[in-house]
Amino acid sequence: MPDFELAQRQPTLERESARAADACIPILESGDRLTRCEFERRYAACPEIKKAELIEGVVYVSLPVRFQAHAGPHAALQGLLFLYAARTPRVEVADNATVRLDLDNEPQPDVLLLIEKEAGGSTAVSEDDCLEGAPELVAELAASSASIDLHAKRNAYRRNGVQEYIVWQTQESRIDWWELVDGDYVPLPVNEAGVIESNVFPGLRLATQALLAGDLSAAVGVVEDGLRSSAHKAFCEAIDPAE
Repeated sequence: MPDFELAQRQPTLERESARAADACIPILESGDRLTRCEFERRYAACPEIKKAELIEGVVYVSLPVRFQAHAGPHAALQGLLFLYAARTPRVEVADNATVRLDLDNEPQPDVLLLIEKEAGGSTAVSEDDCLEGAPELVAELAASSASIDLHAKRNAYRRNGVQEYIVWQTQESRIDWWELVDGDYVPLPVNEAGVIESNVFPGLRLATQALLAGDLSAAVGVVEDGLRSSAHKAFCEAIDPAE
């Protein structure tokens, strides 16, 4: 075999070799009930799986991602949270990061916002570059996953102390945003324009009506208004006095 053909096939050969070496490891499948340690072992042995989560001890392997039902709204929401994080010191945004919540829960939230550990946040970065602990805000896009996002996953986030939780139900054209109060999730108020504002991240505003209508320009404008607010300025000064 010519050298260049061998080089092209090398990644495939390496995967096949690794799979053969791990032949004794069962394939990761939805519905499996596993410990977090066993979940991570099987997940690592299945590089062809792009997203799998452990929720309340049960494995969920994601289906192919559809554009209008998930990918497009996901990008829109991620962009708005990115804009906020870019203008707010000691706050970070992440997409599909592995989060070790507890021994029964290892989700990959669609989008999350966190306050850096050194600034008083609840999430740390592990030695193998995963997140450990509850991010301050988690957002999920729910189409085929709605039953999980609104029940088992919601309970796991609540119990582990995720302070705010957003679920965008794309098929129902609905966006909900809850805040953790006395151990339970309660909805944040929505004003007449359909705008919701975070209590954990002052100045973070989500124009739900604009998002559902596909008006990204208006949604960006609402975030920018929040970034110019006195509440956001005070938050930046409190979280990073050097700013």
